[in-house]
Amino acid sequence: MARMPSAERRRQLIEAAIRAMTRDGVSRTTTRSIAAEAGVSLSVFHYCFDSKQALLESVIAAITDHYVTVVKEAIRPKATLRETIRAGFQAYWDHVSANPGEHMLTYELTQYALRQPGFDHLARRQYELYSDTYTELIEQLRRSMKFELRVPVPVLARYLAVMTDGLTLNFLVLGDATAAADILDTIADQVVGLVRDDVKSSPPSH
Repeated sequence: MARMPSAERRRQLIEAAIRAMTRDGVSRTTTRSIAAEAGVSLSVFHYCFDSKQALLESVIAAITDHYVTVVKEAIRPKATLRETIRAGFQAYWDHVSANPGEHMLTYELTQYALRQPGFDHLARRQYELYSDTYTELIEQLRRSMKFELRVPVPVLARYLAVMTDGLTLNFLVLGDATAAADILDTIADQVVGLVRDDVKSSPPSH
């Protein structure tokens, strides 16, 4: 078998961990079962990750990156700011709808980290990552569509992280996609309402 670069091997193990944890749960997924899922020896796992904490942190980052990639593509400037924002939320929601088990795993990872001594920083980092991600997306949109906000970007980023996090869990419990769409419409309207009136109608840059 050809030798795989360590970065690629790490990605292979992270994706295997996501599959195994989504299927079996975080607490029942062992380093041995992850190695088996990836089709590698346990020694390869320990070469790539020095602890389960390191693996879980990488798993959280990878799941976030899965949907951030599609959202970044979706929020390229459209005819209006509202349409652009709503398209970004729709891209996120399409990912939730297509990968409910993966999103359910994020909540299990949070609970697991909070209950395991020495792992609580992973839960904090997880939610900091959500806010950081929204900050990056907002700044990307501000640069491309040239608008200013009535509130600081970190405040809006945290608000959007809280809203979509709660909405995702609500959907996973109740399965009401129609209600989710209505709420995303409302959030998009609220974001547009936070744009300064004198620049709200500025056309997108090309």
